[in-house]
Amino acid sequence: MSQPEIDLGLLSAQDHRKSVQLLAGMRHAALSGAAAAAKPRPVIGDSWTRAMDYGVDPDTGSHTGVLSADELEQRRHTSPLQEVLPALRDGLVSVADAAWHIMVVSDAEGRVLWRDGSTAIRRSADRVGFAEGASWAENAVGTNAIGTALVTGRPVQVNSAEHFVRAHHLWTCAAAPLHDPRDGRLLGAVNISGPAATVHPASLSLVTAVTRVAEGELRTRHWASIEGLRSLAAPLLARVEGRAVVIDPNGWTAAVTGMPPLERVALPSSPGAGPVWLPSLGLCTLEPLPGGWLVRVGAQGGTDAPSRVVVDVSRPRDWAVTVSGAAGSWSQELSPRHAELLFVLAVHRGGRTAAELARDLFGDPSRTVTVRAELSRLRRHLAGSLAHRPDRFADSVYVELPRPTRPTDLLPHSTAPAVRLAGGGRSGP
Repeated sequence: MSQPEIDLGLLSAQDHRKSVQLLAGMRHAALSGAAAAAKPRPVIGDSWTRAMDYGVDPDTGSHTGVLSADELEQRRHTSPLQEVLPALRDGLVSVADAAWHIMVVSDAEGRVLWRDGSTAIRRSADRVGFAEGASWAENAVGTNAIGTALVTGRPVQVNSAEHFVRAHHLWTCAAAPLHDPRDGRLLGAVNISGPAATVHPASLSLVTAVTRVAEGELRTRHWASIEGLRSLAAPLLARVEGRAVVIDPNGWTAAVTGMPPLERVALPSSPGAGPVWLPSLGLCTLEPLPGGWLVRVGAQGGTDAPSRVVVDVSRPRDWAVTVSGAAGSWSQELSPRHAELLFVLAVHRGGRTAAELARDLFGDPSRTVTVRAELSRLRRHLAGSLAHRPDRFADSVYVELPRPTRPTDLLPHSTAPAVRLAGGGRSGP
């Protein structure tokens, strides 16, 4: 008989003590291998498994120490999150302070960059190592809202004994990952934490909403910078012969001449001036501009087809695709959805129909429109690497698929049936 899954949000609201006891029993069963009265939520159960694999101390955690004052200040100064810190504070600090909670902002590695809110709760946080400069990644302190949100790429609330480390059971935390809309890069997580007995069912929704507002502010700043680059590009392109495009450092288009408009150009991870092969445009020449690049298309002759593609999903996050050919190599980070798609295509070298891909990704073969839209976006960046009917990597391309050592680390955010089956049959959402 399968174990029931308890609605812990409802239970916590009705009987906090009973909720804590039930969670503690689940955690003990997971650590000891004993039978439990109920099973944890999948996001928590998967995280407990990762924490045990990491060897995290279930009583105190495996803290790695705090950053030095100089390194902490350096990370703050270089983080794009600094630009939206006022928006995060405006949306969360007053609420957190009134509810005896604190707001915490971490970087993508789980290092705490900023804390604000209740003075008393900050002192309590210090006693469990929840301090500025400390690591709250899962490999340091196990299951917690910051670390688990960073791994899964999704907002998550962790209540009381859902925390892997016993010393954190008096806490409840809610966190949402924050991405840079310019390139999709994970910047960090935004979190509110406080006493477990004061958990509020709206905490996760509030954090998620404020995080989206902050991402929106980054997007607004980005488009303002594009407008500034466009004013520089217009007179420049008027003097350029042939095909050319002016882009910002992330590849977003400011202006174009001699060719159809395009939204974005996929750049190498570390672009430099001179000849470069771009999968969407072929052989080009990059010339630096203030705030971006001038891309001369086809300036050095014809295009060279790619010969090798590496779809690297070996890490719990930060996945990438690398394309190589006679003209050199090119790398780009992958979004969660594109990582799933390329993983499935790399596994099925013979190809998949749109219906098969829809079943692989969504468990629903009718969602072909969504699949075709995502494939269209991928083809703009991987021209020459992907073939049609069925959708597959081109026969002339050698494909490598580095995977994580632990199956549970394979795209841990993913609910795609094909990915979860390959990841050891992890439990569904």
